[in-house]
Amino acid sequence: MDAQALRAMQAPIKDRYKADPQAAVITLKASGSLDNTNIACKVETGRALAVAGLHPATGGSGLELCSGDMLLEALVACAGVTLKAVSTALDVPLRSGKVSAEGDLDFRGTLGVAKDAPVGFRQIRLTFTVDTDAPQEKLDQVLKLTERYCVVYQTIRNGPPVEIKLARG
Repeated sequence: MDAQALRAMQAPIKDRYKADPQAAVITLKASGSLDNTNIACKVETGRALAVAGLHPATGGSGLELCSGDMLLEALVACAGVTLKAVSTALDVPLRSGKVSAEGDLDFRGTLGVAKDAPVGFRQIRLTFTVDTDAPQEKLDQVLKLTERYCVVYQTIRNGPPVEIKLARG
């Protein structure tokens, strides 16, 4: 897809959202069910069933997906799609590219071993490696806009309010 095709595809959508801002507000959903025999949660991904469980550093078998890995995978997916869309829109040709994310966790926090240890990632590093002849100022613009428009990155970075409930079924 080139910049013109991307703009043509998105133009009617953007026009609709300009005319009706409420039409742009979509509620994304995820759901899962608790596993009755293991410490695991079966998450419906829309494409398959993903089973998340304890990380081996907290006593897990390593057979289930770690939710921390899933968070980083969501970040990589969103950032990669966003970078590709931005580079396409700006006519910055990429021969190839890789996206990686890594995050540091102190499992003492999640296991309640040390009250001063944070629960969650201490730091996350997101890295793009691209093969391109584009000038550095264009790449700087691609990175700036990718950062601005990546939903998962912005959500992690800005920490929106999250409501949590426990209800009887």
